Amino acid sequence: MMDRKKNTKVTPDSEHQHRIKRLLQELEKEFDNLISENLNLQEQLNRLNTESGTNTASKENERPSDYNFETENKKLKAKLTSSGSKAGIKIRGQASRIVSSFKTQSIVCNLVRDFSGVHNDGIWETSCSQIHPLIASASADHVSCIFSIDSGKCLLKYEGHSGSVNSVKFHPSKDLMLTSSGDNTAHIWQGAVNYETVSTRRCGSSEEELDDDTDDIIHHEERERIDTLRTPLQEFSGHSSVVVSADWISQSNNESPTQIITASWDRTAILWDIETKTPIQTLTGHDNELTHCSAHSSNRLVVTSSRDSTFRLWDFRSDIPAVSVFQGHIDSVTSTIFSKDDQVLSGSDDKSVKIWELRNMRSPLFTIRTDSAVNRLAVSSNGLIAIPNDNRSIRIFELNGQRISRIQKRSHRRMVTSCCFKEGSSVCNLFSSGFDRKVFGWNISV
Repeated sequence: MMDRKKNTKVTPDSEHQHRIKRLLQELEKEFDNLISENLNLQEQLNRLNTESGTNTASKENERPSDYNFETENKKLKAKLTSSGSKAGIKIRGQASRIVSSFKTQSIVCNLVRDFSGVHNDGIWETSCSQIHPLIASASADHVSCIFSIDSGKCLLKYEGHSGSVNSVKFHPSKDLMLTSSGDNTAHIWQGAVNYETVSTRRCGSSEEELDDDTDDIIHHEERERIDTLRTPLQEFSGHSSVVVSADWISQSNNESPTQIITASWDRTAILWDIETKTPIQTLTGHDNELTHCSAHSSNRLVVTSSRDSTFRLWDFRSDIPAVSVFQGHIDSVTSTIFSKDDQVLSGSDDKSVKIWELRNMRSPLFTIRTDSAVNRLAVSSNGLIAIPNDNRSIRIFELNGQRISRIQKRSHRRMVTSCCFKEGSSVCNLFSSGFDRKVFGWNISV
């Protein structure tokens, strides 16, 4: 099993306190300006009313013939009303900004499925297929499983690894699976499953009817039998230590991936050619074991994270790959992923998640603080972040750093290791895995 180093003390972030203080100061200033302006306008209005009442005759001779006091009076009133309205709108805007600092969206989190009873050890990762109603699990018991979202049943077990299965990924368009393992290898294997169950029964003779009970037992065993696969289609062997993560690398022309990326405890990541099973390039530079790797969904971009408290962005869109190093955390970076909006999310054992703009990654846009170490993140297409924590909770945030919900009741009994979103599913749209040997399916409604 993969061991982890934890950081138990983190300096509290006062970013929200400073923001609230600044907004309150601006609000107070707006009130002062409003009072001052209203007093000045009221004095002008009173002075004009007084002059019109006491010196009407003389003022008529002095004023031009086209001057209309009532019109001017209305203009002043309109100005007074307009000024108050604009200031009121501005103040309401300031107040709404302050309230929004505390206000969260309404969200309903319902536990729908419990995918358990298959694994004999903790589950490191769960992954969702975007073309079928399927999820997969990677477990420390050397097994990877594929489950039906609709029925909750295990449809296929892969037992081709001789070590802990540390990650699992569905191919974006084919029935293929990619797994990484503690046996220092990554495998691609056939992930096609049989959705049909054996439900037909023989009927006709009275002799067969006498054996109904026997038939029931046989058919029940056939329905509960899980297909098992032990031979990979391709094996990638080149790392000298545990392969902790692997992912498919998309082609820029939207064609099927021809390359994969693997990350290892040997402090390197390797870019592989799928067809020839040979390394294209070894990515070096991290000072400690790698913890995760992730590829962009449509561009040839990869991020690798490490226990050296950094993550690296690798750009393979040109003939000469480029790399950038980011040092935003103070402890192991446990996972780094891309969002649909070309943002990068990094989670760490320092109990924080940072959101970076891909086009300008000098500093994070937002920092999310939690009260426990962060494991493998997930982000949905509509901008929801699922944060699995060591303290058995799952936190839901928006990409702007606003907290929406925390899932803890009826959740995992040991640390939550990963999450994944299933787009377009009406049954479950969020899945979580834990070291309690369970995968849970949640229905999240915002």
